[in-house]
Amino acid sequence: MRFLRLLKINAVAFRFGLEEFFPSHGWARVLRILVRFATFWRRKLKRPRAERLRMALEALGPIFIKFGQMLSTRRDLLPQDIADELAKLQDQVPPFSSSLALATLERIYGKSVNEVFFQFDPEPIASASVAQVHFAVLHDGTKVAVKVLRPGIGKIIAHDVALMETGAWLIEALWPDGKRLKPREVVSEFARHLGDELDLMREASNCSQLRRNFLNSPLLLVPEVYWDYCHSGVMVMERVKGTPISHVAALREQGIDIPKLARVGVEIFFTQVFRDGYFHADMHPGNIFVGSDGRYIAVDFGIMGTLTDEDRNYLAQNFLAFFGRDYRRVAEAHVEAGWAPKDTRVDDFENAIRAVCEPIFDRPLKEISFGRVLLRLFQTSRQFHVEIQPQLVMLQKTLLNIEGLGRDLDPDLDLWSTAKPYLGDWMSEQIGWRGMLRRLQKEGPAWAVMFPQFPRLIYKALNEDTSQGLEKRMTELLIEEKRQSLLLGVLSILLTAFLLWQVWQ
Repeated sequence: MRFLRLLKINAVAFRFGLEEFFPSHGWARVLRILVRFATFWRRKLKRPRAERLRMALEALGPIFIKFGQMLSTRRDLLPQDIADELAKLQDQVPPFSSSLALATLERIYGKSVNEVFFQFDPEPIASASVAQVHFAVLHDGTKVAVKVLRPGIGKIIAHDVALMETGAWLIEALWPDGKRLKPREVVSEFARHLGDELDLMREASNCSQLRRNFLNSPLLLVPEVYWDYCHSGVMVMERVKGTPISHVAALREQGIDIPKLARVGVEIFFTQVFRDGYFHADMHPGNIFVGSDGRYIAVDFGIMGTLTDEDRNYLAQNFLAFFGRDYRRVAEAHVEAGWAPKDTRVDDFENAIRAVCEPIFDRPLKEISFGRVLLRLFQTSRQFHVEIQPQLVMLQKTLLNIEGLGRDLDPDLDLWSTAKPYLGDWMSEQIGWRGMLRRLQKEGPAWAVMFPQFPRLIYKALNEDTSQGLEKRMTELLIEEKRQSLLLGVLSILLTAFLLWQVWQ
């Protein structure tokens, strides 16, 4: 099956003349000439190159469409004609037939669509790579949006992921630098998120979680999920109304403050990443709308990213050091996190990072390309054997999407001055006295259960065989009881902190 899928990819590429995008030098130039010579009598390439590229991606399916969606946000890297054409992939993917959608719903619900909904519009309002959306009205009059999974999409994605896994294996096997880049882990992470997209119950839970995080927020509106109507192949949520964020002229006509909108987008991103550790990882323009009140409206929650406390802490340190041009701290943070080898020469690493980052400061967003900066950083990381972190791949993709949105909204946006105060406040909450109190409040209930057990643990330790040593035995008992590596020497300090927390409460 993989071989057949590979043949199809090549056939589509040849049919739409994608060899035009090959480099015009070296072996690629020879291949380009050979392809044209072999196929010129069977092809009529009258359409523009950008349209042919968009049609080829549509023909190849969901993963390739998503690739095109991501590329469409990088107007600084693409010619204008290609960027404009690929932007159509964000919300103009050809829909599947209405009759198929109705049949899918009736199969899932076990009854006719008219019994489930008071009114259902068979014509889709939007169509994406994995599903399409129809408007409907519940029997109580609630207006909803019904997302229906494309029939048979699971098998198509499984074949494409299998090809990606094969390619990742070849990269590791044939390229000396392949293992450091961890392509198989990256593909596995991507496949996991794609798997989430194929289960609309998971997407509904993602939507519900994000809504809870931003409930009553003046920044972001997330629609409500109607769980009684949800299924792995169907998601029913509140119908929201807004203007696509890419329609900047229309937003201006509505009186929306565009520069403020750009700043709010940055704040939403950093709030999701650092406050919650849970972020929308598919923020291309087709998934973001703006309400009449100026709030962002998010849709399509199939791909969400998560970060651990450790990831957030190291990322915040890196961002703050970066914004402060403290490149030595950036280098040290990489070593401390284990992202760079312990024997890394910090001073050399610092100088290499400075050479990449210093030229972009004090410039508006329109003069900065994160794509090129990331490319140079990857080259630098290769030189210092920095390991790629698969859990950060989605964050990097989202950051590029945010850059694309910011560039379209306000090219003069100062990303650094917008983000730095927010990160500074977050770090003070984590490592300052507020952070200590917050952690004490979080751990307080566990301590309340654990403290009464210490007399029993001490008595048990004193009556055990003392040949192992009291200190060693106490440590073993504490690990056994609560898997807590607590030293008796700091017990009194922790007890005092707990009492302070009780007073604070």
